[in-house]
Amino acid sequence: MRPSKLLGVAGIVGVAATGAVLVRHERHRRAYSAEEVRARLQGRVAEVAVADADPDMVPDWPAEVQRPKRHPLEALLSSVMRIGPLRRF
Repeated sequence: MRPSKLLGVAGIVGVAATGAVLVRHERHRRAYSAEEVRARLQGRVAEVAVADADPDMVPDWPAEVQRPKRHPLEALLSSVMRIGPLRRF
């Protein structure tokens, strides 16, 4: 068998297997009623509200961020070209 044919057959088998897994997952997902989904989501929200804050998830930068300092070449360029300060987007 040629390598190209083997690669094509492997690709088709992979696509079929992926489709089968997706169909099985969709059936499992649709097995819940709306009330069950709502109850599970509310339970997750309650867990997160009660859980302690993870120290790794707390930002370590100051609440107020200072403006960036103007680069010396920017000031020189502004004076030479007689334009205003450059905008930072």
